[in-house]
Amino acid sequence: MLCLAAYAKINWTLDILGTRPDGYHLMDMLMQTVSLCDLLWMEEAEDLTLEAVPAARSKTNDGLSSAGVRYDESNLVYRAALLLRERCGVRRGARIQLEKRIPSGAGMGGGSADCAAALKGLNALWGLGLSRAELLSLGLELGADVPFLITGGLARVGGIGERIQPLLPAPQVWLVLVQPCEGLSTREVFSAFDRMDASSLRHPDNAAAQDALLRRDLTALAPAMANVLQAVSESARPALAQAVRALEAAGAARAMMTGSGSVVYGVFERCADAVAAQAAMEALSAQRGWGRVWLARTLPRGEKSVAIT
Repeated sequence: MLCLAAYAKINWTLDILGTRPDGYHLMDMLMQTVSLCDLLWMEEAEDLTLEAVPAARSKTNDGLSSAGVRYDESNLVYRAALLLRERCGVRRGARIQLEKRIPSGAGMGGGSADCAAALKGLNALWGLGLSRAELLSLGLELGADVPFLITGGLARVGGIGERIQPLLPAPQVWLVLVQPCEGLSTREVFSAFDRMDASSLRHPDNAAAQDALLRRDLTALAPAMANVLQAVSESARPALAQAVRALEAAGAARAMMTGSGSVVYGVFERCADAVAAQAAMEALSAQRGWGRVWLARTLPRGEKSVAIT
């Protein structure tokens, strides 16, 4: 049996440069994988099946992260398996169990992370021998974030997600993640962005942010960070702006929304400061009726995600 870690991501920056004729947005982003992850368990079987890990077996899944997750052919894990079988001409089966820890509708790439792990895991389980370049190409067919999440670590990502420039040395910093509201639809957020007055948006300084990250200079990083989707999402979910302010009041060097929301994160240089902020945010979340709070760290490189158990 294989056990796979599907790591979530944050956006250090997110900028939109334009739109292609087919409607896809052209992006310029700095992204990094983080320690928060889903788990996929795989073993060969006659049929292809996908199911949730039984609650009795899971030590971490309280059912909240998997709320609204479907385990049918619409799930990116299942779609990844079908695409591999079609392109590689195989009819082998697999029993896949998914343990959700990454929140849904969060802007952390949970479904795409699961898809990336499924492509790598099934490539190993079925002995397909696909190269990294082939996996990246297949991943892009399934989702714009999938190629980056196959790669992992810290990267500058452009185009619609296909241009990936890994960056080293990537920093390890501590994060406090808060989901203060219901999940957001990525499609709806981008549609609302297209209707906005572009002159009112705050754009990131990607070059300065990249330089600061590689130097692990959080003081220089903070003013260079921005997410052009944040204003759109905050207008739909005012609690996002409130959580950003609360994280910075709790000592974060900078707080920002990741992706299209609904998670915001605060950046901390020291673990002790992040732990204290986590406790403060949990108390505030309980008081205001917000959602969950997590402590995580950034991953300095793409982590090995496949292990035999």
